[in-house]
Amino acid sequence: MKDLAPGIVRQRLLLEGYYGIEVEEETIREYFRDVTDALELTMYGEPIIFSPQSLGSYDNQGYDAFVPLIDSGISLYVWKNHRFISVVIYTCKHFDVKQAVDYTCDFFDIKEAASRSF
Repeated sequence: MKDLAPGIVRQRLLLEGYYGIEVEEETIREYFRDVTDALELTMYGEPIIFSPQSLGSYDNQGYDAFVPLIDSGISLYVWKNHRFISVVIYTCKHFDVKQAVDYTCDFFDIKEAASRSF
């Protein structure tokens, strides 16, 4: 991917995997709190967590969540019936990708993850 704005710091991480813990709204709040502390990122608002319940298909039941950071934000998507999670960390500040992957996998008990950072 061509860097169209080399003078602007941007770092992104997409991580996906099957999780081994129970995930509820409080779990998501705790993850946002703890991962931002671990990566030295600062939330400037409360997480927004949606769970459309039966509005969508059975396969897509779960959570859509976002927390704003002073340096951008973190989005999290949970497919409860498949026990699958997708996390996007997007910042305008450098962070340790290995630490982010390791922390997320440990927190959600993900045994095998796929991730891409750019």
